[in-house]
Amino acid sequence: MTISGLAACGGGDKGTAAAPAGAGVDGVDDGSPLTLWTRAPLELQAKALVQAYNGSHKNQVKLSIVPNDDYVAKVGAAAGSGDLPDLFAADIVYVPNWAKAGLFADLTDSIAKLPYADKINKAHLAAGTFENKKYVLPFVLDLSVMFWNKDLYKQAGLDPEKGPATLAEFKEQALAVQKLNKPGVSGTFFGGNCGGCNVFTWFPMIWASGEDVMNPEGTKSLLNGTAAKQVYSTWHDLQAAGAVAPGSKEETGATWVAAFQQGKVGVMPYPATLLPTADKTVKVGVAPIPGVNGGGSTFVGGDGIGVSKDSKKSQQAWNFLAWMMSEKGQVDVLAKNNTSVARSDLVDNQYSAKDPRVALINEVAGRADSKTPVAVNFQQAFNAPGSPWVTLFRNQVYGNGSSLDKDNEAVTRALGQQ
Repeated sequence: MTISGLAACGGGDKGTAAAPAGAGVDGVDDGSPLTLWTRAPLELQAKALVQAYNGSHKNQVKLSIVPNDDYVAKVGAAAGSGDLPDLFAADIVYVPNWAKAGLFADLTDSIAKLPYADKINKAHLAAGTFENKKYVLPFVLDLSVMFWNKDLYKQAGLDPEKGPATLAEFKEQALAVQKLNKPGVSGTFFGGNCGGCNVFTWFPMIWASGEDVMNPEGTKSLLNGTAAKQVYSTWHDLQAAGAVAPGSKEETGATWVAAFQQGKVGVMPYPATLLPTADKTVKVGVAPIPGVNGGGSTFVGGDGIGVSKDSKKSQQAWNFLAWMMSEKGQVDVLAKNNTSVARSDLVDNQYSAKDPRVALINEVAGRADSKTPVAVNFQQAFNAPGSPWVTLFRNQVYGNGSSLDKDNEAVTRALGQQ
């Protein structure tokens, strides 16, 4: 089932799911069994949260981990038959569609009662807001940042403690590593056939430049703007110079981070959640993703989570969500497991204090230029294989760039599909 197809199986008019209200700020903890679904990439964090919650509450959550490629179809089928679990997470770029389709319960009043409501990550809340009602909270944040290999920088005569602060510096530093002419080592890498990879890592370059990728309604593409053109020309020049690692053009996303982890790439935008993994093999430097003239941004990705329209235990499900957003959930579980917290008042904690890179990642997540783009048809326009966004950036990097306006209009048409 396609993402847009979920709008047809919401189980009634949009926004009709009952809200978990009337049981106080924390909901109800009365020993009820609860069900929770999440996709496989978040297995580590989901298991840690559920284990900690079950060990400290009467309610008991049964967690189901679903393969990433099967998740949308499973949610769609369950939504149509009224069998959604009490709680389910969703890739944040899918949340606007699922909120519009009425798959989540309205959490507006419950969220407003939280004493730290104004400290919750605003990008995730905005993605889960439809017609002024809030339907999800942040489950796990996944942020994009710039990683560089400190050893390769030192060998290239670069300052190993200073990453790129502008797009031009990114290009210069990647070229400097390439000029080492080390066998198997390249200046940079990107997913040349992966729409989601380059949404995650290229959109922040545009935001950091003070421009946007879509109109506020998410129905018109702005990917032919001045900053976007500079992003494309940067990658085109790096590709032409041979500074992009081999295999990039065919990379669909399955292995796009592997070369850096193997010490074969100098600098590239990267998922912050993989810092602990990369650290095992590479001395990693971390910086915000820069814009044309500086600044710093990130794509606030990851998953949101909400109470489903089908839950008969919304008060108990809210108890899990309220605990998840508490300091115990955010710091004692997520931060402890090297995952960014979703509250701005908790970014400085005992775990981030141990690693300035983690503190920086947390800080960047709260910046005004750090965003979660919101569009009902995000999947069709950007993430799907062969999407118009994939066509656009491939024509810019591997072609002569002359089709930009036409390709940008194709993205707009996909965004406007009914």
